[in-house]
Amino acid sequence: MYAIVDIAGQQFKVQKDQKIYVNRLVGEEGAQVSFDQVFMIDNEGQLKVGAPTIKDAKVSAKILNHLKGDKVIIFKKRRRKGYKMKRGFRASLTRIQIEEIVA
Repeated sequence: MYAIVDIAGQQFKVQKDQKIYVNRLVGEEGAQVSFDQVFMIDNEGQLKVGAPTIKDAKVSAKILNHLKGDKVIIFKKRRRKGYKMKRGFRASLTRIQIEEIVA
């Protein structure tokens, strides 16, 4: 059984007991969160598609930890102009574990 769900502005395909990294969520480590914007559920071949979401469907998860992602380097250069710029950032992420999918 899997579901397509909207988590923090992005769509993810999730299954029970799956661990995924999402954009930073509000909540303490160990807290329960639920997502009610479920777009599709597949239950062993029985496909249920929402228009745009499925009513009374939700995905519940547990926050495992908050962390920062790998550093991304942004380097810009204009040739023969003496222009160089190097910047970087690390995305704030949350690791969650999917606990159950309710159709």
